Amino acid sequence: MWDPVRYLTFADHRSRPFHELVARIAASSPRRVVDLGCGPGNLTTTLAARWPEAVVEALDSSAEMVAAARERGLDARVQDITTWMPREDTDVVVTNAVLQWVPGHEALLRRWVDALPSGAWLGMQVPGNFDGPSHAVTRGLIACSWPELAGTVRVSPVLDPAGYADVLAAAEVDAWETTYLQRLTGADAVLEWITGTALRPVRAALDDAAWAEFRAQLAPLLRAEYPRRPDGTTWFPFRRVFAVARVR
Repeated sequence: MWDPVRYLTFADHRSRPFHELVARIAASSPRRVVDLGCGPGNLTTTLAARWPEAVVEALDSSAEMVAAARERGLDARVQDITTWMPREDTDVVVTNAVLQWVPGHEALLRRWVDALPSGAWLGMQVPGNFDGPSHAVTRGLIACSWPELAGTVRVSPVLDPAGYADVLAAAEVDAWETTYLQRLTGADAVLEWITGTALRPVRAALDDAAWAEFRAQLAPLLRAEYPRRPDGTTWFPFRRVFAVARVR
């Protein structure tokens, strides 16, 4: 289950890649704009503001996220991304920090590009930090002490920029990566960050007592990898992979 409140705890850091992605989409007057994986809708509203004449659709697999998006006045609905296909008038598709959860999403990207009209834009962004210390330490703890959780924190499920450029090569494509040096605040800030995303499958597999114990074991390991600075903040490098394609 997705928690919109927890997800928005780091809204500023999570929104920056979205804005940098959308800035590369040069659509002038799209008819329909679709946000695949809209979350609580806080970023979808910026699409509606940029293209006020467009029909803006907000889709997400989480009923909790869709409910939060609807509270913002968006036309949001629950949708399985693996079965979604664009309508004939879809001129912009944005999918931000979603496809890493979808095995085999390369085939989806090809299918969407094939189905979109000429001149349409597709923008995607996925986290690329699955080999980073936050994930490596978590997988190590699971391997040593929590074998029942094997596979819940995944080895990299995404491609590098060249990989996505190849996937989207039927279109005009721009692919790149950026590592953000995020300054997080609060005690155990990195643990709180990954609790809202990467640790969701772990949380789902554990009862409350086991979850508290898992967090207690993981917290000092993450503190060692990401030491807190004298001012109480923590540096957290975070890699992101982007691609923008314009259909020929």
